[in-house]
Amino acid sequence: MPHVVAMGGEVSRFTGGTQSFEVEASTVGGMIRALEARYPGLGEYVDKRMAVAIDGEIFQDAHAELLRPESEVCLIPKIGGG
Repeated sequence: MPHVVAMGGEVSRFTGGTQSFEVEASTVGGMIRALEARYPGLGEYVDKRMAVAIDGEIFQDAHAELLRPESEVCLIPKIGGG
């Protein structure tokens, strides 16, 4: 199962302090749905407020990106700018 690590943001507000998870999913969209099912509100938060790095490569819109069972996924707060 892919290993997910939260790298900041307000993730712990949804998880009671947990910052890393094992998630059964084959895409980032599936991972977001699994996080939402486990921790209500977290999936939406990740979808709107976090960038996703899969095995060291950062994606801004990653819903369709594939995850391998050995993938490491890092959730990183998006940086706003203007």
